[in-house]
Amino acid sequence: MNIAFIPVRGGSKSIPLKNIKIINGQPLVYWTIKAAVACQHIDKIYVSTDSQLIKDTVLSFAFPNVEVISRSPETASDTASTESAMLEFANRYDFENIVLIQATSPLLTAEDLDGGFILYQNSEIDSVLSVVRQKRFIWKETDNTAVAENYNPLNRPRRQEYGGYLVENGAFYITSRKALLETGCRISGNIRTYEMSEDTYFEIDEPSDWIIIEEFLRRRESNASQLSDKLSSIKMFLTDCDGCLTDGGMYYSESGDELKKFNTKDGMGISNLIKHGIIVGIITGEISEIVHRRAAKLHINEVFLGCKDKLSVANELCDKYNLSLDEVAYVGDDINDLELIKSVGFGCAVKNASSVVKDAAAYVTSLNGGEGAVREVTDLIISMRRNVN
Repeated sequence: MNIAFIPVRGGSKSIPLKNIKIINGQPLVYWTIKAAVACQHIDKIYVSTDSQLIKDTVLSFAFPNVEVISRSPETASDTASTESAMLEFANRYDFENIVLIQATSPLLTAEDLDGGFILYQNSEIDSVLSVVRQKRFIWKETDNTAVAENYNPLNRPRRQEYGGYLVENGAFYITSRKALLETGCRISGNIRTYEMSEDTYFEIDEPSDWIIIEEFLRRRESNASQLSDKLSSIKMFLTDCDGCLTDGGMYYSESGDELKKFNTKDGMGISNLIKHGIIVGIITGEISEIVHRRAAKLHINEVFLGCKDKLSVANELCDKYNLSLDEVAYVGDDINDLELIKSVGFGCAVKNASSVVKDAAAYVTSLNGGEGAVREVTDLIISMRRNVN
């Protein structure tokens, strides 16, 4: 069983009772609980608190699968670590995996949590933590001189060419109960990072953080409403193959046969779309029998190989099924996908798509192509259909 653990103390020095202070119309802790409830990989949510007022507030939300539990004074003091509360909980409750969620990161989404758990499901991964990418140049002062730590001042890179570095944003940490009890740490062993959007760099510690994050929340809610409108009308799902359904790599057997690496979770996502009555198709510039075989296995009837003009193919499919392009979703990753991404109702780019494609997309996945990116989009579409129905 996967559980979420959200520790919320009543005593906050910088912002009194900040965990239930209203932000964008709701108590702060509401936003992370909402994300956890909507996460497909979380079975139950535990909110740990030492405050009766916080307990009453959380219970008033009436979210399903949420239990408020007591937190001892020892683990709720100003000097107590979050790990102490986690260990107290782990010694009292039985579960398999735990995701620590911090209420001070209200920009966290269910999609972020699902993406983290998808990474965690890899048998070689022991822990996953959320991060954001920063593109700042770091300096350190030593012995009356300053030294650049992450770039060469004599060869200063342009921002768009600079890979940057990853920073913990404190939103979530996933590990097993076994590892937590053995190490006493929220993450251990073989660790992977899940990269969240740049705006989630901020977490609420000071009053100034509150102003910034509340504005981000307002914008996100507005964007979510627009996204909801787009997703609710989708009746056809199209995708590129290489770089979207696969990782884009070129693989060959010892005998020289070409191989492709597909992700089973993407396959399940496509199967789910078909079950919900959504037309599915593959439009790719590649000419490969492997793609045909994969499509046949997934019962995808609309397969177009060697396409030079993907928009024309999409228009033909719309004519065939009496649809408009506004009712089509498409996932792509490169320049030859750009025109179609701009034209459909819900144009998507995978995380590692070219920059110009991501800039044009209505949605950019949190995962790379071939690593569950297509599943992320299919889950979004299905989730919206459930909400509408």
